[in-house]
Amino acid sequence: MASGKFHAYIQLTRLNRPIGALLLLWPTLWALWLAADGLPRTDVLFIFVLGTFVMRSAGCIINDYADRNVDGAVARTRDRPLVTGAVSTTEALTLFAVLLLLAFFLVLFTNPLTISLSVIGVLLASAYPYMKRYTHLPQIVLGAAFSWAIPMAFAAQSGELPQGMWLLYIANVLWTVAYDTEYAMVDREDDLKVGIKSTAILFGDMDRIAIGALHVLTLVALLLVGLQFSLGLYYYAGVAAAAALLGWQHVLIANRAPPQCFKAFLNNNYVGLVIFIGIAVDIWLRQAPAAA
Repeated sequence: MASGKFHAYIQLTRLNRPIGALLLLWPTLWALWLAADGLPRTDVLFIFVLGTFVMRSAGCIINDYADRNVDGAVARTRDRPLVTGAVSTTEALTLFAVLLLLAFFLVLFTNPLTISLSVIGVLLASAYPYMKRYTHLPQIVLGAAFSWAIPMAFAAQSGELPQGMWLLYIANVLWTVAYDTEYAMVDREDDLKVGIKSTAILFGDMDRIAIGALHVLTLVALLLVGLQFSLGLYYYAGVAAAAALLGWQHVLIANRAPPQCFKAFLNNNYVGLVIFIGIAVDIWLRQAPAAA
């Protein structure tokens, strides 16, 4: 019985499916490395890596709570713990509160600016699941929430929010809307039946074109980030690798088959990784001669 409940909590918090945490982690690491112009402080790195997983799990819980009455009608989500009854709503909300308190406890070790920004982050993360009832653009709210770690990381590491940081924020919002539209394409038919709104439904037959436009705008924003932070060849090589991966996603979604759309969504983990490698290597090699 205890092991069954533990497994249900793992499902609820998606610790068995880390893709969401990774998509939240990569932009956070981009921001930390840019804010520090190299390796960030150990304490800040620890706080944000752990905080990423804590807040992603909290976000999954409030998402499942909001969708508990419709998830049973969607093939991909019908076995979630709040649908099957493996976890009660009281248990879910209690765990959600505990995770929020843990995240807030971590932020207390930063500075007042970061603490203030964290309040906005919690509001964005909590609002997203309910936006699917009122607007076809919930992916924009998700993008704002998933990107909010960027200003928080800059605030914690450098104590300021430079102009270039907002370019990075915009790039990540655009990228998030694109990959979550791919994700929403997986559930589009079921979502239409239960009344859940998404950009995949809004874009309709223009979905692939819209995703392509979002990808182009993401890459343009990333190029501007490179200029703003005086990054060099290795960063732009990372952006070029990201562009190739985004191109491959369009091959995957060409026929809009749900399994292929899901593969395209998962591919975004590598997009975040190659951009991070580009940032880290570029800064490290630029600083290496000075250190020598």
